[in-house]
Amino acid sequence: MAFVRVEQRNAHLASTVRLVSVQGRDGQPVSKATLTAISNTRKGSGDNRGEEATAILWTLWGKQADNAAQYLGKGSHVNVVGRVQNNNYEKDGETVYTMAFTAEEIDYLDTKAEGDALRAKQGAGPEEGQPAPQARPAAPAKAAKAAKGRKAAAAAAQAELDEHGDPIPF
Repeated sequence: MAFVRVEQRNAHLASTVRLVSVQGRDGQPVSKATLTAISNTRKGSGDNRGEEATAILWTLWGKQADNAAQYLGKGSHVNVVGRVQNNNYEKDGETVYTMAFTAEEIDYLDTKAEGDALRAKQGAGPEEGQPAPQARPAAPAKAAKAAKGRKAAAAAAQAELDEHGDPIPF
């Protein structure tokens, strides 16, 4: 079975993240979240130029699912990288062909203030009397460098020095 890597860049969420708890392989509960991300691409040129929207229903698992449910809301901007698999099954004697998209990485593109404002507008913000979440999930190092440019790359390079100031050889 082959896995195909799928990247959805500069997408926005079409609805809130749906989080459920399912039984894992070891019998322990595991978080599963689904989110629908829409990307707009421009096709054509001149007067024939138009936009085409592509919506993908992504599945997230474990801590990644918990973080997405906590920090993302309808309209949040994300980059998602994952894989697509065939999920074919028999129903009433006929083969049904479907595709399943599983997220492996998800980058949160909104600032903390933008994310809080979106969730507050949707009524999904912190309850009265409870503090707001203090930390956002960490973005993968590769995405952080791309998003923040050379300044983030220089900071990451500085962080990869050992206690003597020498680069760590990997």
